[in-house]
Amino acid sequence: MLDRTLFGPEHEQFRLAVRRFMQKEVVPHYAQWEQEGCVARELWRKAGAQGLLGVNLPAAYGGGEAHDFCYSTIVMEELMQANAPGVGFSLHANVAAPYLVAYGSEEQKARWLPGVVAGELILAIAMTEPSAGSDLAAVRTTALRDGTAGDYLLNGQKTFITNGLLSDLVIVVAKTDPAAGRKGISLLLVERGMEGFRRGRKLEKIGLHAQDTAELFFDNVRVPAANLLGEEGCGFGYLMGNLPQERLTIAIKAVAACEFGLAVTLDYCRQRHAFGQSIGSFQHSRFALAEMQTETQIARVFVDRCIEELNAGRLSSETAAMAKWWTTDLEGRVLDRCLQLHGGYGYMLEYPIARAYLDARVQRIYGGTNEIMKEIIGRGMGL
Repeated sequence: MLDRTLFGPEHEQFRLAVRRFMQKEVVPHYAQWEQEGCVARELWRKAGAQGLLGVNLPAAYGGGEAHDFCYSTIVMEELMQANAPGVGFSLHANVAAPYLVAYGSEEQKARWLPGVVAGELILAIAMTEPSAGSDLAAVRTTALRDGTAGDYLLNGQKTFITNGLLSDLVIVVAKTDPAAGRKGISLLLVERGMEGFRRGRKLEKIGLHAQDTAELFFDNVRVPAANLLGEEGCGFGYLMGNLPQERLTIAIKAVAACEFGLAVTLDYCRQRHAFGQSIGSFQHSRFALAEMQTETQIARVFVDRCIEELNAGRLSSETAAMAKWWTTDLEGRVLDRCLQLHGGYGYMLEYPIARAYLDARVQRIYGGTNEIMKEIIGRGMGL
């Protein structure tokens, strides 16, 4: 494998600390969290105490104020190496929190960011609805001004919400001017305990069993005007501006999942014997592993380059879409072939490759389906 030039000595020291944290605080408990369908809140507080939830957030609010995305990348990669993708740190720290940093008022930042960094306040972002997924302009949730108080009355439903049960603060995408289309979309900060805000069932998924994915319902929820995030009517633009980073986080996890799958499969192929020799010594196995190793390396180099572009503020929507589409498709192919090399044992959930295979399937769907990624790329080509 090629050396990664993205990380310096300080990054590698951080990686060792994160790896120790995962081995101590995540790996021993993850199977239980999968059974329960939810990660323990205590893990979030421990992660906050270790500085894992705010590495890129401002120091004024307790964050590490890292000026590159490499530290966040390390946290995501080490979660994948621990085979624990259901832990929702990435959504909290790398998807939702940047909206608060970029568009929040000073009062909003001072009120909520310290808790975000400490793991005392868990974030979610509610975009998807039963009838609106990749087409965000089609959301039906409304937030209309109450003429007497100037607050918003929020009504609607969201689904497939990561951190849906644990979240204390939800960024809700809603139409404040339904007649204005995408120009009428705004972002509202909805707090746990607001009257009329309730959580539906924890959704049963084929993978990511430790992730508390849920439905959210809003029935005349009175949201103070002070909880408007950014400017009214600018929500669609905010979403489009932040989606490249979200899609890159998916690509980062996809490549790390490929590397994890290859590592456990290579170990299995060395130990498993058939016809008097290790199955890894058969030409078919060697060729399959060689092909996957090569493709994973190609993906790694491209994604690392995308991280450099993000650090420089140059990551385009089209490039992020390329990364998200290609790496998640590769993830599916690699983990499927790795499972096949395990034979019947690959189909058993007690083997890590089976869980990784199931967890990977959603990567081609969320953050915008891979079909939408190709549409973005094509439009960027002037088609």
